[in-house]
Amino acid sequence: MGDLEIRPAVADDVPAIVAMLADDALGAQRESPDDLTPYLAALERLSGDPNQQLVVAVRSGQVVGTLQLTVIPGLSRRGSTRALIEGVRVRTDERGSGLGTQIIEWAVDESRRQGCRLVELTSDASRTDAHRFYERLGFTASHVGFKLAL
Repeated sequence: MGDLEIRPAVADDVPAIVAMLADDALGAQRESPDDLTPYLAALERLSGDPNQQLVVAVRSGQVVGTLQLTVIPGLSRRGSTRALIEGVRVRTDERGSGLGTQIIEWAVDESRRQGCRLVELTSDASRTDAHRFYERLGFTASHVGFKLAL
């Protein structure tokens, strides 16, 4: 990975993570970079759960990417454990650099290391560029996802 480090996120990384989450039309509607309190509380919950990894990609001391990896033990698929990748973001000036591929490959490798038999992710239906990116990495759009806001 050259000068790229992928490591667990810490509280000092939260402003950069939230800025990336808010840096598009969808994220701008649902994220609040001016109030980090709920994000810091979420990081604390994530850090206390061994099945959760919120990681950042750091280059030259700057957070340039992030994702959350969740390991889910299950009964289906012959008792398989699966991994869920969420919140994938790459800083705008790093897009097209191969960074997205590197962090997804890290997540897939980590999933294998933890004994997962399947890696899944969701992507908003409007993110067609992201869909092409995931398909290039071998993911297939095999299911229809549903969400219920609470």
